[in-house]
Amino acid sequence: MKLAGRVAKVKPSETLAITAKANALRAEGRDVIGFGAGEPDFDTPDHIKQAAIKAIEAGFTKYTPVGGTDELKDAIIQKLAVDNHLEYKRSQIVVSCGAKHTLYNLAQVLIEEGDEVIVPAPYWVSYPDIVVLAGGTPVIVNTSEKEGFKMQPRQLKAAITTRTKALVLNGPSNPTGAGYSPDDLKALAVVLADTDIFIISDDIYEKILYTNYPFANMAMVDERLKDRTIVVNGVSKAYAMTGWRIGYAAGPQEIIGAMVKIQGQSTSNPTSIAQKASVAALNGDQSVVEMMVREFKKRRDYIVEALNDIQGISCLMPEGAFYVFPNVSSIYGSSFAGRKIATSTDFIEYLLDEANVATVPGAAFGNDQHIRLSYATSMKNIEEGVKRMKNAVAKLF
Repeated sequence: MKLAGRVAKVKPSETLAITAKANALRAEGRDVIGFGAGEPDFDTPDHIKQAAIKAIEAGFTKYTPVGGTDELKDAIIQKLAVDNHLEYKRSQIVVSCGAKHTLYNLAQVLIEEGDEVIVPAPYWVSYPDIVVLAGGTPVIVNTSEKEGFKMQPRQLKAAITTRTKALVLNGPSNPTGAGYSPDDLKALAVVLADTDIFIISDDIYEKILYTNYPFANMAMVDERLKDRTIVVNGVSKAYAMTGWRIGYAAGPQEIIGAMVKIQGQSTSNPTSIAQKASVAALNGDQSVVEMMVREFKKRRDYIVEALNDIQGISCLMPEGAFYVFPNVSSIYGSSFAGRKIATSTDFIEYLLDEANVATVPGAAFGNDQHIRLSYATSMKNIEEGVKRMKNAVAKLF
């Protein structure tokens, strides 16, 4: 059987694969602690669930407009105005089946054969493949741990060519948790100001920020760049609504209209019921988000200290999201029972087999010196999981 060539150009999602493997091992009776999935362990808040139930009872179960209901668009517009001080019209908003779907549609609209898209690494696993599926070339810019995994203006400038079409910025970041301060973004904006490069701002972890500087994106810090910035966000992470699959984009009307056109020939509208729930999320009580963020911060503080207490592992303090990205390269070259550890994949497989702990290799995110752990799990799991890791690593020295 001959499949289309594009299938061979992309990789399966490593994070989803690790989660699936951990679940399969649990089904076999293994006591696996999973640090793989980037999914809040909290339940969707009750007032959001009740809005969905009411929608079902009211018969709101039919098609909606392809790009989302006016009610949800208005809630998004209000959110962007209040939280981000950005003004948009309904024609500048599109709602899709999750932020990943939003990013995919955006790539299909913006990117053509020969176009280059700058992607700072470590990166979310899907960015390069979404670019490739659109016919573009991801240009990977390796950020350094010493500089907090943040792309520097000199790196951005060096990566720009006559083929550069867009830059992807994600902060707080998956997998590092690094956040770009307003001053960080202003420095990058200086490089971008005299170009025609689009900025794809993935703000999905916007609400999960632990620093004392405010969240910002490129459209917020430089008015000149607003018309070239497409803001991508959703309800999945902030409101524990991963399975509801609602993401959105705000940007220039021509781009948003083209995304609606693409969506009209693929999925059509996002789920009607999930849209009603998302209105309740955006318009409702935001203290539920604050509660989750407080708990994530406690977990972050604990897991960073515990990981740094393991021989051969060092871990920066993330500024947001719910991931840690510890450096494990000092372990490379060690071995146990004839099993040698030379890569992040070797190490995560060793942890799964020896400690029943599921993590994700840094190689999947463009940095083989690290691994990623999600602390969107209970403190009990974090404590036991890191304890198992420490015992397993001790065997390598």
